[in-house]
Amino acid sequence: MISKDTTILEVVKEHPETVEVFQKHGLSCVGCPFAMMETLEQGAKSHGIDLEKLLKDLNNSVEKTADKEDKVG
Repeated sequence: MISKDTTILEVVKEHPETVEVFQKHGLSCVGCPFAMMETLEQGAKSHGIDLEKLLKDLNNSVEKTADKEDKVG
């Protein structure tokens, strides 16, 4: 589960499908140097993004991908 303390880089590396979610929320800096160290909480705060909504959307994206993989595998 992705939490507020997870770094942006960790999320993108482990779940590349979440890039679209970050972009949807206006966090297009997933490849910038700050993303390597910045937690989701810090990134959301610095960009004026609703953290709870971002976390919900990120976790939903990961769940959907896992569900698709389960059906294929």
